[in-house]
Amino acid sequence: MAKVKTVKDFFMMYVDGFKTLSKTSKVLWILILVKLFIMFAILRVFFFPNFLNSVASTEEEKAQYVIEKLTSE
Repeated sequence: MAKVKTVKDFFMMYVDGFKTLSKTSKVLWILILVKLFIMFAILRVFFFPNFLNSVASTEEEKAQYVIEKLTSE
């Protein structure tokens, strides 16, 4: 097995590997990528809003709010 000498060789190794996949494997990889996109891009917007922006407007106020929540019992 040849050693990877450059960054280009590293990426070409993966490109060659994906080119030789069967049709079923390519479809599975597409499904995996679509699922990851849905999980991290779309669901994040709806289920994880930026809460600190609704509590405080400046960076100092946000820092103070976090410190209060961390140190309160």
